[in-house]
Amino acid sequence: MFLFFLKAGIALILLAFLLFLVVYVGFTGPVPSTDELQKIKNPVSTEVYANDGRLLGRYYVENRSNVSFEQISPNVINALIATEDSRFYHHRGIDEIALIRVFFKSVLLQDRSSGGGSTLSQQIAKNLYPRKSFGPLTMPVNKLRESIIAYRLENLYTKDEILSLYLNTVPFAENTFGIGVASERFFSKPPSKLDVHEAATLVGMLKANNSYNPRKNPERSLERRNVVIDQMLKYGYLSEGEAKMYKAEPLDIAYNLITYNEGPAPYLMEKLRPFLQSWCEDHLKEDQTTYNLYTDGLKVRTTIDFDMQMAAENAVSDQMKRLQGIFDQHWGKNKPWGNDHSVVTRGMKRSERYRSLKKRGVPEDQIKKIFDTPVSVSLFTWNGKKQAEMTPMDSIQYYLKILNTGFMAMDPYSGELKAYIGGNDFRYFKYDHTSAKRQVGSTFKPIVYLGALESGISPDTYFANERKVYEDFDNWSPQNSHDDYTGFYSMEGALSKSINTIAVDVMMQAGISSVVDLAKRMGIESDLPEYPSLALGAASVSLEEMVCAYSEIVNGGRKVKPYYLKAIESNAGQVLEEFQNIQPDEQVASPENCRIITRMLRSVVDGGTGSSIRSVWGIDAEFAGKTGTTQDQADGWFIGMTPKLVAGAWVGGEDPSIHFRSLGEGAGGRTALPIVGQFYSQILNKAKFRNIRLSSFESPSEESLAMMNIPPYREVMEVGIRGFLHDIFGRKDDHRGTGLKTQERVASEQTNEDTKPKAEPAKKPFWQSMKEIFKKKSK
Repeated sequence: MFLFFLKAGIALILLAFLLFLVVYVGFTGPVPSTDELQKIKNPVSTEVYANDGRLLGRYYVENRSNVSFEQISPNVINALIATEDSRFYHHRGIDEIALIRVFFKSVLLQDRSSGGGSTLSQQIAKNLYPRKSFGPLTMPVNKLRESIIAYRLENLYTKDEILSLYLNTVPFAENTFGIGVASERFFSKPPSKLDVHEAATLVGMLKANNSYNPRKNPERSLERRNVVIDQMLKYGYLSEGEAKMYKAEPLDIAYNLITYNEGPAPYLMEKLRPFLQSWCEDHLKEDQTTYNLYTDGLKVRTTIDFDMQMAAENAVSDQMKRLQGIFDQHWGKNKPWGNDHSVVTRGMKRSERYRSLKKRGVPEDQIKKIFDTPVSVSLFTWNGKKQAEMTPMDSIQYYLKILNTGFMAMDPYSGELKAYIGGNDFRYFKYDHTSAKRQVGSTFKPIVYLGALESGISPDTYFANERKVYEDFDNWSPQNSHDDYTGFYSMEGALSKSINTIAVDVMMQAGISSVVDLAKRMGIESDLPEYPSLALGAASVSLEEMVCAYSEIVNGGRKVKPYYLKAIESNAGQVLEEFQNIQPDEQVASPENCRIITRMLRSVVDGGTGSSIRSVWGIDAEFAGKTGTTQDQADGWFIGMTPKLVAGAWVGGEDPSIHFRSLGEGAGGRTALPIVGQFYSQILNKAKFRNIRLSSFESPSEESLAMMNIPPYREVMEVGIRGFLHDIFGRKDDHRGTGLKTQERVASEQTNEDTKPKAEPAKKPFWQSMKEIFKKKSK
């Protein structure tokens, strides 16, 4: 009998040795060599940072961020060793004592609570080189392979390096990899700052990522955390008093989701992505392969101010949620597009589903059938994601009813982008409305008035508030929102109250082509139709272009372009390329005229269509701006200026047919202005931005101020003989040119704040009746 067992034992040893040779040589799959293990490289996400080093987002295949041993709290190390490999410092990759314990307790006695026999080094091997199936030999083959790799790892790396390698490799809950991302996700702090109970929570997740997810399963997570703390007590890392104290702590996670689609700046991430991909394709690493944006762990430095970005996100979220509620109540059960089903058809044809089906050659009747078949969909709401069963066509109609927005803030002198939001939620709305072109309404008027000053029209000029018919432009006639056509306005008064008739008159006197040329010099590359309606913002221009144009007004007429990418660094922090902020050396308008326009735009805020900046949002800093509303309230705009920061917002439906029915709710002062107002009210109250709050606009010259020191409105005008003759013979009331029938459909500034200011008392001038006589004779 003894001889039998001896022979059986020898046979088993020989078979085990033979199996070891088979695995070692690589017949069951290649075992990484020492050289390969020296070059271990996990896919590491590229990270994008704000100007203060705070994280904005990641590009990744696996959401992973590597950290060094020195960046990991000792609390994490202690919790990990106590729980996963208590003899870590006493073995060289294979823990023979643990294997014997597993054999007797787990295999022979079937005690599942006895723990596993894998060391941290073996777990690294399993994470880096996933297991394969070999039938009944699957477990022994994979264990042998992992043991060989673990032994080699222990010979190559120090214990500290193995610990950091493990913590950078291991998966945590919610598809996060590594302690760096997990610490940020669940506790909003770097791993170096983790306290004992926080470290125990994360280490506890390693047993079963989803089961012990502290966000989804807080009770299980708390129970598992306390088991880890008990292990730390057992192995001497904590005293009984400390263990009791930490077990009494609440779970208290600080959840912070930062991915590519979610986080502080997903639209900026998408704006950067094409350039970064192109950069990677054009640059080589040391091994002469090109960089990979998603796996090489690059660090991208931007100009974004993290606090401004968060203030913008909060303003958009708060105001768009409020506005959507008003919009839904406004329309009730009615559809904003009424009986115009072409709106829904256009929406369907813009959808990703339709384009994909069309690309595959699916016939139109089959596409219609697919769009009428109910499916399970995840819907965006301002109260969180909503799961529903509906047809894709119903989904199209659902999203058509949702108002969209874009927001941007930049330094008017350097062009540095400080905040950027392209829409409500990048997960559901990929289209970037900050760079999209929509009719701009009265936000274009400051460019018209600047063009007039540039052409030589004096800021003390009064203009008659008359409704004119422009015969050579299809008999088009601009209307005022308050339907009043009396009196005379100064340039400042007309701009402050957004008087449409005078804006057109100003542009016609300055010359349409002159205004267009100025707008082009200011960086507006959009198509600008050379018709009178341009003065009212009939052109479709992007928010980005308009914020740049207003920045040039603030900075004294210097051309400025957005600058947002500062540098690209390697994963180790080596600067690979710096991007200099080279602004155009171009003066687009007179500094003095820009100062005059800024002064006029301050009147818009102090007593005109933008007055809620003061009355509602309580902003007492020097401030200027302009509202804008297009035909039928399809687009709402507001651009606000301080001496050191310009910010703008647009609000509207995906389709221009989706809008409020009245100015009371749909004017730019009611839709876009609150976003800008809340943004500024948040940042100007921070000590960090005290310099912005206390800054001052550069004042126009004393001569210009004297000319502007006139009543904004007069019911009648008193002039001398020179002015009388000029008024009769010099006015350019009749403009000849080419008109288009589309003039009746142009955008018109319509804001409910447009009210006629109190008239300056004046006597009726004698030349009024004479003017009528002259006009009759000329006919």
